[in-house]
Amino acid sequence: MQPGEIESLHYLLSSAPSLHSSQFNMSQDRTNRVHLNQFSNPFTKFQYPYQVQDMNPPPLSSNSTSDEAEDQQLSLINERKQRRMISNRESARRSRMRKQKHLDELCSQVLWLRNENHQLIDKLNQVSECHDRALQENAQLKEEASELRQMLRDLQLHNPYLP
Repeated sequence: MQPGEIESLHYLLSSAPSLHSSQFNMSQDRTNRVHLNQFSNPFTKFQYPYQVQDMNPPPLSSNSTSDEAEDQQLSLINERKQRRMISNRESARRSRMRKQKHLDELCSQVLWLRNENHQLIDKLNQVSECHDRALQENAQLKEEASELRQMLRDLQLHNPYLP
Protein backbone atom coordinates (compact mmCIF):
# COMPACT_ATOMS: atom_id res chain seq x y z
CA MET A 1 0.00 0.00 0.00
CA GLN A 2 1.49 3.35 -0.98
CA PRO A 3 1.24 6.44 1.22
CA GLY A 4 -1.60 8.68 0.16
CA GLU A 5 -3.68 5.87 -1.34
CA ILE A 6 -6.00 5.75 1.65
CA GLU A 7 -7.15 8.95 3.30
CA SER A 8 -9.24 7.31 6.00
CA LEU A 9 -11.34 4.29 6.85
CA HIS A 10 -15.11 4.32 6.93
CA TYR A 11 -16.68 2.53 9.87
CA LEU A 12 -20.20 1.17 9.61
CA LEU A 13 -21.24 0.52 13.17
CA SER A 14 -24.58 -1.14 12.47
CA SER A 15 -23.59 -3.39 9.57
CA ALA A 16 -20.09 -4.42 10.71
CA PRO A 17 -19.88 -8.12 11.52
CA SER A 18 -17.98 -9.45 14.49
CA LEU A 19 -14.27 -8.66 14.42
CA HIS A 20 -13.48 -11.90 16.23
CA SER A 21 -13.80 -14.11 13.18
CA SER A 22 -10.91 -16.15 11.99
CA GLN A 23 -10.64 -14.38 8.62
CA PHE A 24 -10.58 -10.81 7.43
CA ASN A 25 -12.06 -10.28 3.97
CA MET A 26 -12.84 -7.16 2.04
CA SER A 27 -16.09 -6.49 0.23
CA GLN A 28 -17.41 -3.54 -1.67
CA ASP A 29 -20.85 -1.93 -1.57
CA ARG A 30 -22.56 0.24 -4.14
CA THR A 31 -21.01 3.48 -2.84
CA ASN A 32 -17.54 2.17 -3.69
CA ARG A 33 -16.40 2.04 -0.04
CA VAL A 34 -14.26 -0.75 1.27
CA HIS A 35 -15.66 -2.66 4.28
CA LEU A 36 -13.47 -4.78 6.53
CA ASN A 37 -15.54 -7.85 7.34
CA GLN A 38 -13.36 -10.51 8.97
CA PHE A 39 -9.79 -11.13 10.10
CA SER A 40 -7.37 -12.77 7.69
CA ASN A 41 -3.65 -13.37 7.49
CA PRO A 42 -1.94 -10.16 8.74
CA PHE A 43 0.91 -10.61 6.27
CA THR A 44 -1.38 -10.38 3.25
CA LYS A 45 -0.87 -7.22 1.24
CA PHE A 46 -4.24 -5.63 0.52
CA GLN A 47 -4.97 -3.64 -2.59
CA TYR A 48 -7.68 -1.02 -2.18
CA PRO A 49 -9.37 -0.30 -5.51
CA TYR A 50 -11.13 2.86 -4.29
CA GLN A 51 -10.27 5.76 -2.04
CA VAL A 52 -11.45 5.10 1.52
CA GLN A 53 -13.17 7.91 3.44
CA ASP A 54 -13.92 9.12 6.97
CA MET A 55 -11.10 7.87 9.28
CA ASN A 56 -12.66 8.99 12.58
CA PRO A 57 -15.82 7.28 13.84
CA PRO A 58 -18.65 9.60 14.92
CA PRO A 59 -18.42 10.64 18.58
CA LEU A 60 -20.70 8.88 21.00
CA SER A 61 -22.70 10.97 23.46
CA SER A 62 -21.68 8.78 26.45
CA ASN A 63 -18.04 9.55 25.75
CA SER A 64 -18.51 13.32 25.83
CA THR A 65 -18.59 13.51 29.64
CA SER A 66 -15.56 11.22 29.91
CA ASP A 67 -13.82 13.29 27.22
CA GLU A 68 -14.56 16.44 29.19
CA ALA A 69 -13.24 14.79 32.35
CA GLU A 70 -10.10 13.71 30.50
CA ASP A 71 -9.69 17.22 29.09
CA GLN A 72 -10.06 18.69 32.57
CA GLN A 73 -7.58 16.18 33.94
CA LEU A 74 -5.11 16.93 31.13
CA SER A 75 -5.64 20.65 31.70
CA LEU A 76 -4.93 20.18 35.40
CA ILE A 77 -1.82 18.11 34.65
CA ASN A 78 -0.60 20.72 32.16
CA GLU A 79 -1.26 23.49 34.66
CA ARG A 80 0.74 21.62 37.31
CA LYS A 81 3.55 21.05 34.82
CA GLN A 82 3.50 24.75 33.96
CA ARG A 83 3.59 25.75 37.64
CA ARG A 84 6.40 23.25 38.31
CA MET A 85 8.34 24.57 35.32
CA ILE A 86 7.93 28.17 36.56
CA SER A 87 8.90 27.09 40.07
CA ASN A 88 11.97 25.26 38.73
CA ARG A 89 12.99 28.30 36.70
CA GLU A 90 12.64 30.55 39.74
CA SER A 91 14.59 28.09 41.86
CA ALA A 92 17.33 27.93 39.22
CA ARG A 93 17.41 31.75 39.11
CA ARG A 94 17.79 31.93 42.91
CA SER A 95 20.48 29.27 42.76
CA ARG A 96 22.37 31.26 40.11
CA MET A 97 22.06 34.38 42.26
CA ARG A 98 23.41 32.53 45.32
CA LYS A 99 26.24 31.14 43.23
CA GLN A 100 27.07 34.61 41.87
CA LYS A 101 26.99 36.10 45.38
CA HIS A 102 29.28 33.35 46.64
CA LEU A 103 31.61 33.91 43.68
CA ASP A 104 31.68 37.67 44.39
CA GLU A 105 32.47 36.99 48.05
CA LEU A 106 35.27 34.62 47.04
CA CYS A 107 36.70 37.22 44.63
CA SER A 108 36.58 39.81 47.38
CA GLN A 109 38.28 37.41 49.75
CA VAL A 110 40.99 36.69 47.16
CA LEU A 111 41.68 40.42 46.79
CA TRP A 112 41.85 40.87 50.57
CA LEU A 113 44.15 37.84 50.97
CA ARG A 114 46.44 39.04 48.16
CA ASN A 115 46.66 42.46 49.79
CA GLU A 116 47.38 40.83 53.14
CA ASN A 117 49.99 38.60 51.49
CA HIS A 118 51.75 41.61 49.92
CA GLN A 119 51.78 43.41 53.26
CA LEU A 120 53.23 40.34 54.99
CA ILE A 121 55.86 39.95 52.27
CA ASP A 122 56.83 43.62 52.65
CA LYS A 123 57.08 43.21 56.43
CA LEU A 124 59.12 40.02 55.99
CA ASN A 125 61.50 41.82 53.63
CA GLN A 126 61.91 44.67 56.14
CA VAL A 127 62.58 42.24 58.99
CA SER A 128 64.98 40.28 56.80
CA GLU A 129 66.89 43.46 55.90
CA CYS A 130 66.97 44.46 59.55
CA HIS A 131 68.24 41.00 60.46
CA ASP A 132 70.98 41.20 57.81
CA ARG A 133 72.07 44.63 59.14
CA ALA A 134 72.09 43.26 62.70
CA LEU A 135 74.24 40.34 61.58
CA GLN A 136 76.69 42.67 59.83
CA GLU A 137 76.84 44.99 62.81
CA ASN A 138 77.30 42.01 65.14
CA ALA A 139 80.13 40.72 62.96
CA GLN A 140 81.80 44.19 63.00
CA LEU A 141 81.43 44.46 66.77
CA LYS A 142 82.94 41.00 67.26
CA GLU A 143 85.87 41.98 65.06
CA GLU A 144 86.36 45.23 66.98
CA ALA A 145 86.14 43.35 70.29
CA SER A 146 88.75 40.91 69.05
CA GLU A 147 91.04 43.74 67.93
CA LEU A 148 90.63 45.51 71.26
CA ARG A 149 91.45 42.32 73.19
CA GLN A 150 94.53 41.86 71.07
CA MET A 151 95.59 45.46 71.70
CA LEU A 152 95.05 44.95 75.43
CA ARG A 153 97.20 41.84 75.42
CA ASP A 154 99.89 43.63 73.50
CA LEU A 155 99.84 46.50 76.01
CA GLN A 156 100.07 44.13 78.94
CA LEU A 157 103.05 42.37 77.40
CA HIS A 158 104.96 45.59 76.67
CA ASN A 159 104.22 47.31 79.93
CA PRO A 160 105.97 45.60 82.88
CA TYR A 161 104.14 47.66 85.49
CA LEU A 162 100.67 46.34 84.72
CA PRO A 163 99.55 43.20 86.50
